[in-house]
Amino acid sequence: MEFSEFILAHDGDDVGTLALQRKRFSDQVEDFDLALTTLECRQKLRSKVPEWYAVPALRYPLRLSAEQCSSSETARYKARVALAAVLSLKSALVTDTLPNLAPVSAETAQFADRVRIADLTGGLGVDSWAFAQLFDEVLYNEMRPELAEAARQNFRALGQANILVRNSELSAGIPDDPSAGHPVDAAGGRPNGSLAAILGGFQPDILFLDPARRAADGRKVFRLEDCQPDVLQLLPELLSAAPLVLLKLSPMADITQVTCQLCCVRAVHVVAAGGECKELLLLLEKGYEGPVRTTIYDSGAVLVVARMAVGGVAKRRFGEQCAIACRDQFLFEPGKALLKAGAFDLPCGYGLQKLGRHTHLYVGEGIPGELKPFGKCFRILEVLPLDKRNLKLIGQKYPQAEVTARNIPLASDQLRARLGVRSGGSIHIFGVHVDHLSDNYLFILDGK
Repeated sequence: MEFSEFILAHDGDDVGTLALQRKRFSDQVEDFDLALTTLECRQKLRSKVPEWYAVPALRYPLRLSAEQCSSSETARYKARVALAAVLSLKSALVTDTLPNLAPVSAETAQFADRVRIADLTGGLGVDSWAFAQLFDEVLYNEMRPELAEAARQNFRALGQANILVRNSELSAGIPDDPSAGHPVDAAGGRPNGSLAAILGGFQPDILFLDPARRAADGRKVFRLEDCQPDVLQLLPELLSAAPLVLLKLSPMADITQVTCQLCCVRAVHVVAAGGECKELLLLLEKGYEGPVRTTIYDSGAVLVVARMAVGGVAKRRFGEQCAIACRDQFLFEPGKALLKAGAFDLPCGYGLQKLGRHTHLYVGEGIPGELKPFGKCFRILEVLPLDKRNLKLIGQKYPQAEVTARNIPLASDQLRARLGVRSGGSIHIFGVHVDHLSDNYLFILDGK
């Protein structure tokens, strides 16, 4: 039967059970091993990239590539960031506005006839697929031939005719080849190539790289110099080939460190989905020497980190009436993306007061709508000193609650044990240090 027919017939089946029935099924499909891997990968992509899951003809030769690929949501965001950067440069205007996911011709007609992007570390191809929806031409390059060949077939099945597929390993310091003007494709590529050879006459407006974050022994790595290809060594070549470079890095990367290592970083994007930080995007512009702008994206909400308020730790004295002063106010707990961006004082720019320099919790009479998508909001029910009497009192009053310790000499589990409460419900109890009062307090919150 056709490959897609086999995939549909066994979609959702246990892959291990199918593998044990190799003799029965191997004659039913042209490549049984590829079919097994594809079925396993489809299970991972069902919610991650539903547009690809809907096309049973797509082939996935490597499990790891399906695990590491972008989701369709984050891939589309990258495409918007890349196009916005190109449009900004071509129009000589710096803008924070991200273009809508509309046909690219409508966006770029007044600035250029065509816009091009080169994805130099193509992988499964989800990012290139998203780029192709906004850019006129996309070059996809992947060093593993099986992935490059699968991408060639997959892009065709997805109806993306504006993606050029090539297969070569990008290495720094390789002299330009006289045949650099000829395509280096999956059929006849060499294992290593210079950037000029890989581009082969393709003139991109922006380059995209997602360096592999695994060492030769399989360990995960996060430092730029440990990833492949080595962006630090390649950077002069990259900026000679295109005025803009977009890098995708691990969410574990240190933003301060990588912006210091790389020159001309114009913007940093912290990309999150469902409250989990997924990746960092660094936009480099040749010759740029201005300030680095940070943008946070989380499940469709975008926040530009521009409203920094320095020294925003709460100065209003709660005093003896601490419980009364805070009652019916609100507490904001920033999400991982906001913390990753280092925007520790940003909520203070929206009128909130920070409880402590290292506590990263904020209180106010209301939580601004701009901040709500980037953290959790609680209504304050009570605030009491953290002592033995109140631990017993609160534990009896709220027998079911979530418990969190922040900047106090107790771990969250230890605080839960002292309170004697069980997990669950809408009540959340924070044990925190309030800098201005130089003491620890229990904040009893309602998360409904």
